[in-house]
Amino acid sequence: MSFDIGIIVRSIPVLAQGAASTLVLVATALVAGTGLGVLACIGRLLERGLFYWICSAYIYVMRGIPEMLVMFWVYYCAPLVLDARLTPFTSAATAMSLYAGAFLAEIFRAGINAVPRGQVEAARALGIPEPNVWLEIIVPQAFRVTIPAILGLVTLVVKVSGLASIIGVGELVYQATIASGQSYRYFELFTGVGIFYLIMIFPVSYLAQMYERILVRRSQ
Repeated sequence: MSFDIGIIVRSIPVLAQGAASTLVLVATALVAGTGLGVLACIGRLLERGLFYWICSAYIYVMRGIPEMLVMFWVYYCAPLVLDARLTPFTSAATAMSLYAGAFLAEIFRAGINAVPRGQVEAARALGIPEPNVWLEIIVPQAFRVTIPAILGLVTLVVKVSGLASIIGVGELVYQATIASGQSYRYFELFTGVGIFYLIMIFPVSYLAQMYERILVRRSQ
């Protein structure tokens, strides 16, 4: 079977439409996941109480089961609980948000714990209000430390987004599946999918590598 690059060129509009849907799905999941991650991180930092145990259970469960299972559960089972049918996009975005939030919670917690305790204790000893301690000392340093891990998670969420095609979300993999089913040119179309994923992921991976090098130079 010959490889016809013209198939990829002619399929660019369809694949670009799918890539745009992928980016919207990923952005939605990351925004919602960040909110969930912050809440779960706060719960984990409490280290006691009901909220701590709820957040710990959420993190352990989401990190311990496949993302595909979460997506299937939200799409097929959540409507039975909520008594309402969720759209494929809403189901995929919800599942990916739950998935991303669990990982972001641990990333945030690791960043906060990486801030030197001496700085925090000194600020509190000087009578600096607690909100200022967090906003001016803890959060900025924690954010700088966690940037590489956050960027790594972004690339992971982009890759995971392809699972949304299973429940009918019109993202990149779904569009390629439909187009290849009509033309039977699976080789070219899914090669095009790989190219589009590289275009989306490579800049983020490159930024993460560059930032890690900057951190290494500053630490020397």
